[in-house]
Amino acid sequence: MEIKPYKKDFEYSYTLGAFPTFELIDAKPEAVKEVYCSASFTDMEKLEAKCREKNVKLTVNDKVINRLSDKGNVYVVGVFDKYTQKLESKKPHLVLVNPSDMGNLGTIIRTAVGFGIMDLAVIEPAADIFNPKTVRASMGALFRLRQHRFTSFEEYMASDEFGNGSDEKREIFTFMLNGKKQLTVSDCPKPKLYSLVFGNEATGLPDTFLDYGTSIIIPQTPYVDSLNLTIAAGIGMYMFAKG
Repeated sequence: MEIKPYKKDFEYSYTLGAFPTFELIDAKPEAVKEVYCSASFTDMEKLEAKCREKNVKLTVNDKVINRLSDKGNVYVVGVFDKYTQKLESKKPHLVLVNPSDMGNLGTIIRTAVGFGIMDLAVIEPAADIFNPKTVRASMGALFRLRQHRFTSFEEYMASDEFGNGSDEKREIFTFMLNGKKQLTVSDCPKPKLYSLVFGNEATGLPDTFLDYGTSIIIPQTPYVDSLNLTIAAGIGMYMFAKG
């Protein structure tokens, strides 16, 4: 197939770089269409072995690499079909409401996987989760978690994935600058089933989210107006997941 530079309406996307491509092959082999590598790639034997193991087609083609990458240090590209998933209703969820930056989205995905939160709900409009920039920022961690996009927070809460009909209640924690409960090491909630909700980089969550569950504020000095979204999400996920 002819692989063109990425557009959001494509049915496929691709990984840029060896590490995220290995993650793609290992975690989502059924989605891989083909892997391309440069003739100068130094770890060809390892890549060939992984592709054989997962029954993935590997092609040496520098022209494809150069066409898809705007960086000179990319030697491997994995092309994969976009896919949809359902979240596990009995697992903790990370919820991102209207995230707008692909780099931040990818970094947060990588952090979530690092802390063992493997289910992500994205409330649209949102940055493209399958954009190669998002995939690369996640270092391939995108392929390790379950992700589902919803048109609204209400749609998410009404879904089977939220856990409606389950005997175990899911608790919602919204992270807001005007949150009612301070998040501290000594007094972090320890529910078994929860959703951690964060707003976008510019505006955070609107005040209507004060009506959902428990609103949380991360204490900070008065010398900054807010924490960066990736930092706030990392702190929140670590505090809840470590318990």
